[in-house]
Amino acid sequence: MKEWWIQVGLIAVPLLAVYLHIPPPNLSPALYTWRSTGAFFTYQEQRIFYRDSWGAVGSSDVVILLHGFPTSSYDWYKVWEGLTQRFQRVIALDFIGFGFSDKPRFHRYSIFEQASIVEALVNHLGLIDQKVNLLSHDYGDTVAQELLYRYEHRRQGHINIGSLCLSNGGIFPETHHPRLIQKLLKDGGIFSPVLTRLMNFYFFSKGISEVFGPYTQPSETEYWDMWTALRTNDGNLVVDSILQYINQRKKHRDRWVGALSNTSVPCEYCAFIFYSLSF
Repeated sequence: MKEWWIQVGLIAVPLLAVYLHIPPPNLSPALYTWRSTGAFFTYQEQRIFYRDSWGAVGSSDVVILLHGFPTSSYDWYKVWEGLTQRFQRVIALDFIGFGFSDKPRFHRYSIFEQASIVEALVNHLGLIDQKVNLLSHDYGDTVAQELLYRYEHRRQGHINIGSLCLSNGGIFPETHHPRLIQKLLKDGGIFSPVLTRLMNFYFFSKGISEVFGPYTQPSETEYWDMWTALRTNDGNLVVDSILQYINQRKKHRDRWVGALSNTSVPCEYCAFIFYSLSF
């Protein structure tokens, strides 16, 4: 009898997790302000969130910020003011599947699509003919590599890249080692939806905390802001689909690493600015 109840529990708990829907936490005042001072544009029927701030008088430089996985444009809030003192315009977006942008289920998320969204935003803002600087992090680094490839090959609709700075990203897939949970989510098959339902704030914050140093840990409020942005529009349910970017990095390694190796664009690489997910 005891073994029978154990078997029922092993079946019932995952089924409950699949169908359980826990409402996302409310936006903090800071996150609410971030969203309310931004805007949306439409890319192929999907709403994409972005922020566009005018900054330094006398400068004509534009910088576009590409965030990491699995967070959002809010990654950049601590350096936003400093960037506006250097650049005429500071622009950031939430990639599809992230932050306040739409997060369609059963969607084939790809680095190629994210790069096209950046190009569409640049066109939407009337900057298609202007040189722009790219500052990217983690997941955003790979998007930047694809944008660089398109620029070097003068693909239709490419953006004009003046400079590129990449930070904390797996730009060489052979040196990137995903954690076990990332492998399970991206390659878990029918079990991936169960894992995304079981994801909670405790495991999320514990995972991210491991990639910060002992003196640079985010506050509890900052962890909640990251988690809230992820949970907005049920973003936790598409994490497994987005994680296919790890496989895409391997498949298109020559294209993206080659773009960096052969580019004429001034590039800088930083390995200490932000973080990458490790929950």
